[in-house]
Amino acid sequence: MKSVAIFLFSMLIGLCGAALAQTYPTKPIRVIVPFPAGESIDATARLILQPWMAALGQQMVIDNRGGAGGTIGTELTAKAPPDGYTISYGNLGPLSIGPNLYQKLGYDLFKDLAPVSQATSLPFVLFGSMTLPVNTAQELVAYAKARPGQLNFGSTGVGSGLHLMGELFKLTAGVNMVHVPFKGVAQAVPEIMAGRLQLAFNTIPAFLPHVKAGRLKAFVISAPKRSPLLPDVPACTEVGLPGLDASAWHAVVAPAGTSKEIVRKLHQTLAATLALPEVRSQLAAVGAEPVASSPEEFAKFMRAESQKWARVIKAGGVKVE
Repeated sequence: MKSVAIFLFSMLIGLCGAALAQTYPTKPIRVIVPFPAGESIDATARLILQPWMAALGQQMVIDNRGGAGGTIGTELTAKAPPDGYTISYGNLGPLSIGPNLYQKLGYDLFKDLAPVSQATSLPFVLFGSMTLPVNTAQELVAYAKARPGQLNFGSTGVGSGLHLMGELFKLTAGVNMVHVPFKGVAQAVPEIMAGRLQLAFNTIPAFLPHVKAGRLKAFVISAPKRSPLLPDVPACTEVGLPGLDASAWHAVVAPAGTSKEIVRKLHQTLAATLALPEVRSQLAAVGAEPVASSPEEFAKFMRAESQKWARVIKAGGVKVE
């Protein structure tokens, strides 16, 4: 009798969950973007949310909560009620790098968050000053190896994704370069133009106008295929650097304990949104590729990313104050 009661109770829970998913959402959904308004991830989130709202049939309100590499806003998500009405549109910073970088973090990546889907993938490009006497990735690696510690690369701060891409390049190419942190991309651009800064990783839109104008060089893209925005720049696999494959991916997570039915509905409507031709076109214009992975696929990907960046952080001796 006890086993029958347990079975009936589980059936009741399942039916309640299914009924909840059918009516969800019945009120606006708070979407925490753990970075300040105006940053590229904020712009991409707003681009996706407009048609996503139509698919869900409910308003979605962005709440920008920047700070500590995105971990402050992500902690707010982790501690929110798991009812589907608070989710986060984050990126690799708080969802793979931060947990391996900050000793005191207010959330456990794998215990406190429910993966919904990887939304997009944005590859990085290694850009260089026009003063560098090399023009290909292979020439750059040889040049750097012959001058250990003499080349520098910039980023938007210690422990940022752009910093760790530089560390990944050092590790993959077997070169030694000096890291120069800046407060933001705007501060780094004049330095690399002047040749005082020699190299920097970034996503394509940030430096694309400068490459097209002949003010910067582009050596390699951190993806297994070329980008239509920079068709002449080789993929990392073409230049013997397959280990450089990495991206500034964006993803959606919910608080742990959110029902599977709600997570599934969020994923299905997001996937439908990312399949829209107009959304794909807008994403392509900023160098992003829609992914729409399942919750299970994204959970596996997030764990692999966490392990990868943990290795890079350890190898580079990266520490934040």
